[in-house]
Amino acid sequence: MTGTKKDKYYAILMAGGVGSRFWPSSKASNPKQFIDILGVGETLFQTTFKRLSGLIPAENIYVLTNKKYVDMVKEQIPHVKDEQIVPEPEMRNTAPSILLGALKIRKKNPDSLIVVAPSDHWIKEEAEFMDSIQEAFNYAEEEDRLITLGIEPDHPNTGYGYIKYDESSDESIRKVERFTEKPQVKQAERFLEEGNYVWNAGIFIWSSKFIVESFKEHLPEMYRLFEKGDEVWNTKEEEDFLEENYSKAANVSIDYGIMEKSDSVFVIPVSYSWNDLGTWSSVQKELPQDDNGNTSINSRLVADDSENNIISTPDKKIVVLKGISDYIIVEDKDVLMIVPKSEEQEIKQIREKVMKDFGEDLG
Repeated sequence: MTGTKKDKYYAILMAGGVGSRFWPSSKASNPKQFIDILGVGETLFQTTFKRLSGLIPAENIYVLTNKKYVDMVKEQIPHVKDEQIVPEPEMRNTAPSILLGALKIRKKNPDSLIVVAPSDHWIKEEAEFMDSIQEAFNYAEEEDRLITLGIEPDHPNTGYGYIKYDESSDESIRKVERFTEKPQVKQAERFLEEGNYVWNAGIFIWSSKFIVESFKEHLPEMYRLFEKGDEVWNTKEEEDFLEENYSKAANVSIDYGIMEKSDSVFVIPVSYSWNDLGTWSSVQKELPQDDNGNTSINSRLVADDSENNIISTPDKKIVVLKGISDYIIVEDKDVLMIVPKSEEQEIKQIREKVMKDFGEDLG
């Protein structure tokens, strides 16, 4: 591949979330994308940046994050330049941050093609993943399309959104017919039986020109708000403009604001192993277990009559369990949490109660 073609490739790496379902390991002060949640020797953010730089020039990867995480980004990817870090003045949903990134990239290179990717997903087959991104870039270059990758489901998961696509095409890219938010079990089972549904992985590919045009059509108020900054993108004045205007943007997701409204949405179904690492149980699926189904992360475990636990501690701490099964046991320097796996969905509320009772800094 020639250097000139690759120079058109850009990435927007979404790294602003808090990861509250991984509390207390993940806190607002140190969220899950910036910690080694899997105990593999590097953070999810570092893994994702490295993966994308296999196809996209490292200097073309823009990191959209919260302004309080800028130092973490620089610490974890030391060669990243200041202009590649785009700090949101305050937390907003995905649509405003993606529009901001697209406008900055379009100004730098009007012919640019962009992949938008979360920074906290786990993909084992990295070569296959990058091949699908390359394929999507090719499709986005030849025609105005908003493209997403859809993971072919292997079980009726109710924690993911689903994408229904038109089966009539012979191409690997398919026209999207409908998005469905997290379904009930029976509905998810029906989707699998029908066969033309995939999981929504939240990975998007498009040209900078077409995504900006799509905002102009489907989110015109947000487009007009950001259009006023055209002169300041990629300059020192950009920060002041965002401080004044960013909070005025609607708090809306890219899925709801653009993808569900546009008639130019396509999906490439892919079958490699993907995990959005949304919960402690989803992390356990990616890690080895002992003979009794216990998974220990950064800890040394002595387990007696104890099964199917997830244990995460700092600094290889020795953890001794006796007669304890089906629990999530997570410790950080301030908090020890012991919760039955069956009540994992309560972790967000537990976090909020601890913050209320003992201080916001613990969340």
